Amino acid sequence: MADNKQQRFRFSEAPIWDLQRTYYEEQGMNAWNNDQVPQYITSNPMIATAYAEMIFGFLQDRAGKGYISEPVTILELGAGAGRLAFHVLHKLCELRDFAGIVLPPFRYVMTDLALKNVIGWKNHPALQSYIQQGLLDFARFDAVHDTEMNLVVSQITIRPGDLKQPLLIVANYFFDSIPQELIYVGGGKIFECDVLIESPDNSNLLNASEALEQMTLNYEHRRAPRYEAETYPYRDVIALYQQELEDSHILFPEVGLTCLERLNQLSQAGFLLLTADKGDHRLDNWKFAEPPELILHGSFSLTANYHAIQQVFEQKGAQTLFTTHHYKNINVGSIFMLEQPLSYANTRLAYRRCIERFGPDEFFSMKEWVDLQFETMGLHQILAFWRLGGYDAEFFIQSAKHISNLLPEASDEEMLDIQRGIHIMWSSYYVMEQRYDLALDAGLLLFEMDMYEDAKLFLEISVHADEDEPVPTVLYCLAICSYELGMEDEALEYTREALVLEPEHEEALELLKCFE
Repeated sequence: MADNKQQRFRFSEAPIWDLQRTYYEEQGMNAWNNDQVPQYITSNPMIATAYAEMIFGFLQDRAGKGYISEPVTILELGAGAGRLAFHVLHKLCELRDFAGIVLPPFRYVMTDLALKNVIGWKNHPALQSYIQQGLLDFARFDAVHDTEMNLVVSQITIRPGDLKQPLLIVANYFFDSIPQELIYVGGGKIFECDVLIESPDNSNLLNASEALEQMTLNYEHRRAPRYEAETYPYRDVIALYQQELEDSHILFPEVGLTCLERLNQLSQAGFLLLTADKGDHRLDNWKFAEPPELILHGSFSLTANYHAIQQVFEQKGAQTLFTTHHYKNINVGSIFMLEQPLSYANTRLAYRRCIERFGPDEFFSMKEWVDLQFETMGLHQILAFWRLGGYDAEFFIQSAKHISNLLPEASDEEMLDIQRGIHIMWSSYYVMEQRYDLALDAGLLLFEMDMYEDAKLFLEISVHADEDEPVPTVLYCLAICSYELGMEDEALEYTREALVLEPEHEEALELLKCFE
């Protein structure tokens, strides 16, 4: 058994952060394969729709103030797999086109630390139309250090003061994954929490994920007068913690705060932040908090301190919105660091409508229940939840077999709704690194409903996209579709292809007789 070695670090300078950085730089978009790093909860169509509604409200508010010529920059921090950006743009363009009103132009900028991700987004098929329309750009951005943004497509550099419109920042699963300070409050005093890291001697031979898994973390306190000094920029928040907390470990987002302050400098008109994370904005949730434990998922995450972020920017005149009810899975909030923030009525109403009343956290709680119960659900219930989730492909993949089992009892109206849902789903499908043959599931379901034209479309997409040899049954289904559509030459060709792969395929042999 390997010997272990122990080292002591200030928490924000511990090697866990270098390993975090290395993991994402090495893995690129593969980090989100099979949801190893969680992404569904913060990038599904439902949360994207909520964000699109808020962004649309913000564009309305800016137009109402007369600012319609300069573009609004929507900057996503830690855009990861790219799925959220795609869904937000899809929904935002739908809202823009449906409303048909005068709005300022906008551009969405996806950013991340990992250059592999930036390259992956630039080449992703689903994003090409937005790039060509000038609606989407990319940048590598280091949240710890960078003060400007070099856009990849337009070759523009955004420097402090360049933006005339407020910067709209999207930050999902961001603040929980960047370096944080760890302090301890006890007896009205502030202590630095140093972390003692024990790792095997062969840790230099491990990859980042393995090294994180084999680390053991312990903590020791030492007095930290820097936080109590009048010159410390967040002294007022620290003073509040000294007054209100006892025996509490606090993750303090110094890097997150300075990142937001640097981004604020890019615009002459402030910023609007939309953010979702495992994070607490209520001071009570930090009372008697234990030392943090790393939540491992290839990389790691911690709890974000939304309370500190809220306090700092409210002291600067911002308005913050968090739900009045307690969150279960994800806390969705917004910070209006803007002149006269209360005048942004459309944006605030969108938050009330799409997050406060029923939002991404409630949806995910329902989805967890549905995941366990969907095999007992009727078709009308499945369709209702599918609509609620924005015709999400993940839910369709999960429930396609059950939908198939329910088709014999389905009404014509329900089958038409399934057909319509499949087309909506396909129009907003973002392919991840771990490919799934969604077109095959869609095509087979349409085939079962005798919707041969649509079935043929999706089954051919599946056959052409699949690098493996086609399945004889799929070729037979294509033959039937072609035959029913009066395309006898294609039907014969598909029948012969099926029989080449499976000479004893009974249905294909029977169909072949129709051409003799």
